[in-house]
Amino acid sequence: MLIRREDSADVPAVRTLTAAAFAKPDAPSGAEPVEVGLLDKLRGCDAWIPELSLVAVDGSGSGSGSGSGSEVVGHVLCTRGHVGTVPAVGLGPLSVHPHHQRRGVGLALVHSALGAADALGEPLVALLGEPAYYRRFGFRTATDLGVVPPEPAWGAYFQIRTLTAYSPELRGGFAYAEPFNNL
Repeated sequence: MLIRREDSADVPAVRTLTAAAFAKPDAPSGAEPVEVGLLDKLRGCDAWIPELSLVAVDGSGSGSGSGSGSEVVGHVLCTRGHVGTVPAVGLGPLSVHPHHQRRGVGLALVHSALGAADALGEPLVALLGEPAYYRRFGFRTATDLGVVPPEPAWGAYFQIRTLTAYSPELRGGFAYAEPFNNL
């Protein structure tokens, strides 16, 4: 498996795998998960951080994506968010094709996104997700660090991973990229 930046040739494969990853068995036939439309809107907004839109490519078979014989099996993206007026990063959605889940793809994508965000000098990464899963990456409940979620009801599910450029004075309300406000 290779983790690399997403390129324009990956977009159709990323849309397909995101639809598969977030498909609900009780959804009407042909209904597209909200995460697919969210990806399209995020790609078109100023908050898109191309350096932090990553794909996991499995080179063991044929499939879609860049490169002959490679298949895009996972995707993660980060967009510009803010804590108060200070730029920060919002992670998500994280998508892994159902046939490749529980094989370390999500783990590799999150570690790669965190490392890349740290290398870019970002202070922190925020996300909404399952604490039991994201704790392994060093995420903590945001309010423990003085960062307030956009929705107070998110509680422990809204989490922060501090990076090298983090300062404890960084406190306040977190705002995601605009497309998240229209879900």
